[in-house]
Amino acid sequence: MPWDKNDYPDSFKNLNADVRNKAIEIANALLRDGYEEGRAIPIAMDQARKNVEGGEEKIIFEIRAHDEGWQLKKKDSKKALLIEDTKEELMGEAKRYANKHHGELHIYTKDGSLEEKLYES
Repeated sequence: MPWDKNDYPDSFKNLNADVRNKAIEIANALLRDGYEEGRAIPIAMDQARKNVEGGEEKIIFEIRAHDEGWQLKKKDSKKALLIEDTKEELMGEAKRYANKHHGELHIYTKDGSLEEKLYES
């Protein structure tokens, strides 16, 4: 069940508004990625606190077209972390990878224009 600013888990109620809003965003993304609520909630709270209160700079990961299909790489890196034949095949693993490394995921179209940002701060 997706949450919003008026309907969120009880454990989010004592968070300050900025952290709570970020936790809602992260928790919803985790649910979309197949995490169970019981696991998504504490992960989202922890990441939201680090993101809002910690001032920690996020690593930016990019999904871009590649000679052999599609690649996941760190921004400004020449080395691919993952390569798949199609963007769809790469998406699930790329989301998990970016989330695990507390990163932001930028998804590009074949022509190189930015299509979407996920887990952004």
